[in-house]
Amino acid sequence: MSCSRGAKLSAAWWILRGRSAACGGRQTHGYSSWASGACGVAERSSGGSAVPSGGRWHPLPTLLRRFATDASASEQMNLIRQLRERTSAPIKDVKASLVSCNWDIDAAQKDLRKRGVVIASKKSSRTAAEGLLAIAQRENKAAVIELNCETDFVARNDIFQHLATSLARMALSVDSSEQQLTAFPFGSEYLEDKKICLDHPKLNGETTVQSAITEVAMMVGENVKLRRGFTLSTSSHGVVSSYLHTSPQPGLGRIAGLLTLEVEDSSIALDALQRVGSSLAMHIVASKPLFLSKELVSTEAIETERDILKTQAESTGKSQPAIEKMVEGRLRKYFEEVVLLEQKFVVNDSINIKSVLNDLSKEVGSNVRITNFVRMEIGEGIQKSEASAAPEGVAQAA
Repeated sequence: MSCSRGAKLSAAWWILRGRSAACGGRQTHGYSSWASGACGVAERSSGGSAVPSGGRWHPLPTLLRRFATDASASEQMNLIRQLRERTSAPIKDVKASLVSCNWDIDAAQKDLRKRGVVIASKKSSRTAAEGLLAIAQRENKAAVIELNCETDFVARNDIFQHLATSLARMALSVDSSEQQLTAFPFGSEYLEDKKICLDHPKLNGETTVQSAITEVAMMVGENVKLRRGFTLSTSSHGVVSSYLHTSPQPGLGRIAGLLTLEVEDSSIALDALQRVGSSLAMHIVASKPLFLSKELVSTEAIETERDILKTQAESTGKSQPAIEKMVEGRLRKYFEEVVLLEQKFVVNDSINIKSVLNDLSKEVGSNVRITNFVRMEIGEGIQKSEASAAPEGVAQAA
């Protein structure tokens, strides 16, 4: 029995020694093994023969192996720093990848990308109600997207902001049959399989939108989601105007207002429309309209509001004719609150938006109208179920 164990131990040592020799002495890691027992201790190392203890080596029942890296503590810290600079990944993940890849920085960088898929999937169930809206536009078309994260700290991250801006530019550049519509809402699935080129030193060039989002999620350590988007374009001579509130840099913000202004005479210069359009986009952000005109308010919405107002008026105990007058008066007030053309202009509350358009039409010498608008706010409705996470931007068409 003793001879059998000794033979196995000896054979294992010669195999390991042979493997070491086959590597030509090139080792990034060494090993040393100890066998211990009641009759003595012998050590066999990767570079030499057995050294008996007590003048005699015995076949022993236990073999223990110790691994050690050739990288010093200062070299390890330097590799961690370099990989952090390359990837911006959390230090815990950076160190884990380096250790698993024997401190090979290139292999560890690839491992981090693989880990990112797993990490992002684990975080995907966490609520992401923060983030940024990004707008990209040209004269007759604009695109706005909502990119969510978990904290406003990550929303200030340079990589997160770069991704948001790149997604908006991509949405603007996509030409599809759907985008021939002058107002086109879309969800994340519209872009996630498309190719995107990220011109950033810490992101890996051309990839799919979903892969880019997963990579950024791994870097920032939070759930990152492309939630929704919207494109607006003019159908005739006109402009698309936009305004972003709480904007950390141009093209990014937390609340967005966009609208299209069109003029009948195609020879009219668009400078005046651009000037007024910017003020109207700011008005949309501030006043939160739900409908473009009274005609577009649904009958159901009007009847619901009328019932509420009637119940409130009846509680006053006044006569029926008085109650009806109260309801009609409050219904006009309701239209002023939710209908864009009926709202008081935030820049000058002595006039409404309809009057602003009339004045602009007189200025340019041709009829000007708002054809579409959209208002989006970061995280609005985020607590709803995933089934209701379809695009929710408020938009109306004439």
